Amino acid sequence: MVDVSRGSALGASGASELFQLLRDGRPRTRAELAETTGLARSTIALRVDALMDLGLIAPVGDAVSTGGRPSSRFALNPGARVVLAADLGASHAVIAVTDLTGTVLADHRGAIDIADGPEVVLGWMVEQGSALLAGLGRQHGELIAIGIGLPGPVQHSTGRPVHPPIMPGWDGFDVPGWVQQHLQVPVLVDNDVNISALGERAAAWPDAEHLLFVKVATGIGAGVISGGLLQRGAQGIAGDIGHVQIARGAGVPCHCGNNGCLEAMASGPAIAAALRSAGLETRSGQDVIDLVKRGDVQAIQAVRQAGRDLGEVLTACVSLMNPSVIVIGGSMAQAGEHLLAGVRELVYSRSMPLATEHLTIVQSTVGADAAVIGAGMLAIHHALSPESIAAMTA
Repeated sequence: MVDVSRGSALGASGASELFQLLRDGRPRTRAELAETTGLARSTIALRVDALMDLGLIAPVGDAVSTGGRPSSRFALNPGARVVLAADLGASHAVIAVTDLTGTVLADHRGAIDIADGPEVVLGWMVEQGSALLAGLGRQHGELIAIGIGLPGPVQHSTGRPVHPPIMPGWDGFDVPGWVQQHLQVPVLVDNDVNISALGERAAAWPDAEHLLFVKVATGIGAGVISGGLLQRGAQGIAGDIGHVQIARGAGVPCHCGNNGCLEAMASGPAIAAALRSAGLETRSGQDVIDLVKRGDVQAIQAVRQAGRDLGEVLTACVSLMNPSVIVIGGSMAQAGEHLLAGVRELVYSRSMPLATEHLTIVQSTVGADAAVIGAGMLAIHHALSPESIAAMTA
């Protein structure tokens, strides 16, 4: 009896598995693919043809001949399809179209108000995304997936926001379902910190298997990558370090209802409030950053203390997950070395030497673009997954 679950020579699983080898972009001949997989060359030829018919791979020149006709080499065809990426913030948004490697082909930045509600904001996103596709001369049929980042908790399995504090009208809203009424492709939704972690790793640390991205802005959160995979946890709130209690915060109320949270002491608004009580005109985190850049000693000391507070929590994270890289991003990262100095002071002095021997703690190099790049990667990872390619080749 034939085991149909394994697929035929042209079966979905076979071509899909072969495609995963070619996703890295390195050209290979049929012979090299046969050697790597252990499959017969005739089987490889059939699967290569199936992927070429979809346009997902393409010939990229001939290999060096050892006699006779040179062998053709094949690799991922980045322009075969495109994805739409959206970083939707509280008051700003970035929409981009990328190829299958995550390279941004076109983007649009605009002001929004997330409190206008999902229909208004998502309608704007669909309109701008469609305009970008048209400007590139790409058809909606070439769109393979959409990735969206939101500034609040998201149940990743459904794409629905869960009690987002700054997003009235979004709680439980079916974001993928609404978008798919206008653009009929898979829609992946996650919170802004997780997609920033994906973007930072893809753009700056592609070889880092264990990375912690920490966003310090109006709130504080972390995106956790372990074993090369984004870790969301059982309920999707892995990395919610902003509501871990710290020693200096004893008795200080947090908007979450608890006392002493890291976010209540080290976020942009918290630092601004502390300086304001000391007599400085600081209404926001940006005001704090402006003072730091002008060399104000009080502001520099406050930011460095916020770094120490953050380092107190990150010390536990280092012991728990042993990352090789900690990236500090978000708007408050513009305070630069002053924030990093406080983080490093605590982490390197309180962690076990073995855990920090090869630990790098740095400011984000991707900056504000990390989230939209990560939203694109979220869509690409889904669209090019073994299951998705298997469905396309079926």
